[in-house]
Amino acid sequence: MTEGKTREGSGPAGPTIAATARHVRDAVNQSAPTQEPELLAPAGDWLCARAAVENGADAVYFGLATATCFNARARAKNFTPDELAELLTWLHRRGVKGYVALNTLVFPRELEEVETLLRRIVEAGADAVIVQDLGVASLARELCPELPVHASTQMTLSSAEAIRMVEPLGIRRVILPRELSIGEIREIGSGTSLELEVFVHGALCLAYSGQCLASLAIGGRSGNRGECAQPCRLPYQLICDGKDLSLFPGERKYPLSTQDLAAYDLVPELVRAGVAAFKIEGRLKSAEYVAAVTGLYRRAIDAAVARLPLEFTRQEIDQLAVSFSRGFCHGWLKGPDHKALVSGRSPAARGVLLGEVKAAGRGRVAVDLVGPVRRGDGVVFEGDGTEDAEQGGRVYEVFVGGRSLKEPVASGVVELTFARGAIDWKRIRPGQKLRKTDDPRLDRQLRRTFTGAGPRRRVALDLSVEAAPGRPLRIDGRTASGAVCRLESPEPLAEAVKHPLTAEVLREQLGRLGNTAYQLRHIEVRIDGRPMAPLSVLGQLRRAMVEQLDAAAGRIPTRPVAVESPLARLRLAAAADARGGKGGIALPGGTAEGGCGTTALHVLCRSMTQLPTILDCGIRSVVVDSQDIRVCREAVHTVRQAGAEVFIATPRIQKPGEEAVFKTLAGCGPDGLLVRNLGGLGFCSREGMLAVADFSLNATSEIAVHWLREHGASRVTVACDAGRSQLLDLAAAVPPEWLEVVVYQHVPMFHTEHCVFCAALSSGRDKTDCGRPCRRHELRLRDRMGVEHLLAAESGCRNTVYCGAPQDRAEFAPALRARGIRHFRVELLERAAPHEVRSVVERCRNALAVGG
Repeated sequence: MTEGKTREGSGPAGPTIAATARHVRDAVNQSAPTQEPELLAPAGDWLCARAAVENGADAVYFGLATATCFNARARAKNFTPDELAELLTWLHRRGVKGYVALNTLVFPRELEEVETLLRRIVEAGADAVIVQDLGVASLARELCPELPVHASTQMTLSSAEAIRMVEPLGIRRVILPRELSIGEIREIGSGTSLELEVFVHGALCLAYSGQCLASLAIGGRSGNRGECAQPCRLPYQLICDGKDLSLFPGERKYPLSTQDLAAYDLVPELVRAGVAAFKIEGRLKSAEYVAAVTGLYRRAIDAAVARLPLEFTRQEIDQLAVSFSRGFCHGWLKGPDHKALVSGRSPAARGVLLGEVKAAGRGRVAVDLVGPVRRGDGVVFEGDGTEDAEQGGRVYEVFVGGRSLKEPVASGVVELTFARGAIDWKRIRPGQKLRKTDDPRLDRQLRRTFTGAGPRRRVALDLSVEAAPGRPLRIDGRTASGAVCRLESPEPLAEAVKHPLTAEVLREQLGRLGNTAYQLRHIEVRIDGRPMAPLSVLGQLRRAMVEQLDAAAGRIPTRPVAVESPLARLRLAAAADARGGKGGIALPGGTAEGGCGTTALHVLCRSMTQLPTILDCGIRSVVVDSQDIRVCREAVHTVRQAGAEVFIATPRIQKPGEEAVFKTLAGCGPDGLLVRNLGGLGFCSREGMLAVADFSLNATSEIAVHWLREHGASRVTVACDAGRSQLLDLAAAVPPEWLEVVVYQHVPMFHTEHCVFCAALSSGRDKTDCGRPCRRHELRLRDRMGVEHLLAAESGCRNTVYCGAPQDRAEFAPALRARGIRHFRVELLERAAPHEVRSVVERCRNALAVGG
């Protein structure tokens, strides 16, 4: 007997696609030559959850609406904790898993609230919890070891080495960064036994998730706390070597606003790469969007698993784009293409191209069509890329040859009219592109997929039935999602006089499942003799069968949960670490982590020209951050000659094949490494090398700090998301000598795989043909407030945008010092002149009362 999922339809595309889907489904059920990955859809509210389920999702992910936001989409409607059990029961009865996003950083005072929330998540029967914070992952493991934990993409686990570091946390699945190619995903998969989840559709973040500090730096709203204000979608003026740069074609004002990811045509490759789950982005999107995207990827996955070709029509892709699109691209899945990733013309939904304006006047606009338009469609006239230049509205009438048409028109020249005052006709010009951004008819089609009276997508049910005179009728059933039932007729069956029971009657009567969540797929019947069963009895058995299946599907799994607070145990473990010196490696000289009450100021420099001034200021600990290994070697020699200690900073990201970078940096002979990713921390731990964890490892609680120390960090730089009060709380929760605080820096707002130098200054598409304009030019980004942010090309041809205004915490550094924190850091930009270096260093030294 073959098991699998029965799905009825997958979208509004019409009978051809529905027939294809059935053909694919049948083939999957017959042979299933490839393991089927999970299709994971977003649910910002109940309607979106229904849209996901009815269009073929295997699982949905969602956040909880709590007083303190603990999920990365605070602006989504989310579900209340009181709704959690109801939602999960409903999902499980539909054969769908539910994952709770608990994927933000957590501060010390919030840990008790998170522990309480985790208990509710376990009690409600969640299939997994998605986490970013290492402390929350530790807490979940201690609370309930059998609760599956998925590592959020915010954890930035971009290599097998980094993934191996978190395996002891009980992580079952890793949601990979979007910046990986299919080849890199395959390579990571070969180096880990954990499941890999990959984003396949939706908005792309310009920066590595978990490494974006732009919203925090510009507006005080942390993306790592679920409050991202999307500054990447704002207009910026590119400045090249001090001059404003105009980009082709026209004025491109949004150089950081990426197009949207669409990987429907790459699904077969991702299946072959061993991806366990395909993730759709969109907890802030509409239910219609969820329906459209889920349905299309359902068909793509089914076809790929069955190894059947499935090409989507232009109409289907246009429908996908109208649901929401800033323009589609493959992201990084096929490797970097810096020309395709960012169009630069608009941060808003672009929909699909309708045509080109031929003329406008007297309240009408003539458009030469390349796509269908009808009354009621929402459209936008493309602007020149400047802010607020675009305008649009809903089509009031469509004229062809002077006749107003109700049906759609797909080609030729048409005249469109709009509501009075909707369009400023003076701004409409020939050659302007017209795009469709809303299609009410499509929305109605999509809405019907998840608002009907009964379930559209059903769970396959297999039955085994035994019948014989003198014995009760016996039914055993199992659904594709694992729910089972077993029941018997209340009385033994009588001997038939005229109409004995047949397999056909049983199939018909037990298969009349109406508006239930089930659909009979296979029935195995064993009949001995000539039994007879009244239809009323079969109806009673059918209803009892459904009740049993519902109860079984909604049954909450029994998982052992800690009775006493695991948070208390973790805190005691951290305290024992503090008393016994467990974890970490002792720091040399005057910056020893125990006993010594002196305050150390560490200065990070990015240029050899800064070293003489830094050392002349009496600094005894220097961090070198350079992608040039020759600079690193020379800096180590220079600092050692001055009798000071020297660290080298690792790259922020380590992708497959880049672990050798750590060995190369260690070969320069520094006292230790400032590690910025878990792969680097693992290297130092294995090599017995001194490691200071940087703020990119996102530690904001004592549990996360303790975990990093257990895994080789001697000190931990607190995440930038922690403000003054959180820093003081953390210093009270752990030995403050474990901590390091950056008191002055130009915050690295965006750390991205996208190269703006290549996109703006080269005719090439990636590092193989770009000509390396980053070596010859300086780029800055001027924001709407006139602030200029430096854009730097860094190791791996990645870019970092440094905030133009420095973050200066020197004024409250004395309060941190009074709380016991002894390690502080200043970070300099590469182009900081000697007088700037001296001014910053001396001011911070004076504020901290650091001796020479």
